[in-house]
Amino acid sequence: MSKGVQKLDDYRWLLPQDYKPGMRVPGIIYADDLLMQAIMKDASLEQVANGATLPGIVKASFAMPDIHQGYGLPVGGVVATDITDGVVSPGAVGYDINCGVRLLRTELTREEVRPKLKDLVLALFNEVPTGVGSRGRIRLGKKEVEGPLLKGAAWAMEQGYGDPQDLALMESRGCLPGADPDAVSRKALERGSGQLGTLGSGNHFLEVQSVAEIYDPQAAGVLGLFEGQVTVMIHTGSRGLGHQVCTDALVEMERAVMKYGIVLPDRQLACTPWNSAEAKQYLGAMRAAANFAWANRQCLAHWTKEVLLKTLAVSPNKLLLSTVYDVAHNIVKVEEHQVDGKRMKLAVHRKGATRAFPPGHPELPAHYRSIGQPVLIPGDMGRASFVLVGTGAMEQTFGSTCHGAGRVMSRHAAIKAAKGRAIHRELEDQGIIVKASGRESLAEEMPDAYKDATQVVTVVHRAGLSKMVARLRPMGVIKG
Repeated sequence: MSKGVQKLDDYRWLLPQDYKPGMRVPGIIYADDLLMQAIMKDASLEQVANGATLPGIVKASFAMPDIHQGYGLPVGGVVATDITDGVVSPGAVGYDINCGVRLLRTELTREEVRPKLKDLVLALFNEVPTGVGSRGRIRLGKKEVEGPLLKGAAWAMEQGYGDPQDLALMESRGCLPGADPDAVSRKALERGSGQLGTLGSGNHFLEVQSVAEIYDPQAAGVLGLFEGQVTVMIHTGSRGLGHQVCTDALVEMERAVMKYGIVLPDRQLACTPWNSAEAKQYLGAMRAAANFAWANRQCLAHWTKEVLLKTLAVSPNKLLLSTVYDVAHNIVKVEEHQVDGKRMKLAVHRKGATRAFPPGHPELPAHYRSIGQPVLIPGDMGRASFVLVGTGAMEQTFGSTCHGAGRVMSRHAAIKAAKGRAIHRELEDQGIIVKASGRESLAEEMPDAYKDATQVVTVVHRAGLSKMVARLRPMGVIKG
């Protein structure tokens, strides 16, 4: 292992505070031996150490087992700063603001859906806009766009896209307070214009799945999951709007770093004090982008329901499609946490990490408080995704756990490795039907490009961050 990296136990590794000059706290990485070997192949550990230099950071700079190199902080990183004397850093949140996951359950079984699976995947691909720059069926003027930016998922419901009772089944009820549409640049609004209700490209997907295995029958029962059941997972975010919000903030904060006397090892972690004008501008825009993402997933869930009803020719009472939960990644939120015996208000930056609050937490829906917050972990399109619930993450990682499988190949390397292969045929041989907007996009996202999600969730399960409840196997996937 690399010089200075210390193994604490089977699932935790330490970057001591003297690993790199300027670190204010240590780094803690959650991984087993095999995952750590993959992590060491890129600059992830350096980025964990860089995160530990942020002014006002408390406890540690954390990394989840799905960690891989990102912009500024690694994807899979978690840092929390004291809002009294700390900073906010867009690079510790990420470009795809509130890239998140929604899980829908049905009352249908794998055997009922399998005969119509090809038709279903094709219908979803035709009805759900995918790909780079994809445009949806919703057109909003400059004033109209304020609705989703301010209200999030509730705005979509007001337009007839879904049931308001689903709000309780979303992190933060599908809306962050404090959003400021005026803080969103014209360019960001232009990039997001027409993208509400679109899936996008890259690792975003809509996947028809079946529950392959139940690990915790009691928790699964509370979540309404049973073996053989058909579920749908939607993974997307704030699209071009969120990307531009991050870009705009980084430009402003890179200029402002010297003004505030902040010294950083990497300009990609550009930051300003929590109460600065630049931070307030970013936070207002970031919250608006997060709300746009919740509205986006709400619209996609509604259209998914319409496609399922029509293609499978079942009644709403037979389908019984409903939301299990909706989680956010790539977000910074003010939360109260215990640090060295003291309650503190912190700016918790989760970049490619999922909130995993424990049983009894007041922010959870009442009927989930007995089991903890649902945690939705998408895997690659050839293996498995997982449902977990929060357990001991509050004491360890500010209530955070992993968010996916994590890449082991760059997109370029994946395209090169897929040369001469028919990825869609390989998946079809496994009984998985895939539709994508292009051959290259399918190659970028082939299963080999990712860590095995089973290995990732096993680490967070055994480390006590979150508990495995169910394994979901892909049946049909659409990708941008």
